[in-house]
Amino acid sequence: MPVLLFATIYPIVIGLFLRLPKLIIEIKEKKQWTFDWVKVVAIGIPALYIASLPILSTTGINFVFSIDLMLMGTKLITIAGIVFGYVLLDSLKK
Repeated sequence: MPVLLFATIYPIVIGLFLRLPKLIIEIKEKKQWTFDWVKVVAIGIPALYIASLPILSTTGINFVFSIDLMLMGTKLITIAGIVFGYVLLDSLKK
């Protein structure tokens, strides 16, 4: 289980770090913050679902596409985690 948690959280953190420099630049500007819910719902939640498939498969919860997506390999899961981390910080807008 610790390996699955690491495999799920690590790509998300990498995605956060990829977006962090631009977020720091945006923080220096003094504007009002907003949150882009459409981007999170349309891109973030499906990416989070794909990234969390290893953990969901160990809980015994059977989703419709979980086995098919797990068979595609770890590259898809890693890319989805990076996308989710990036989108999470990208949805914060000024």
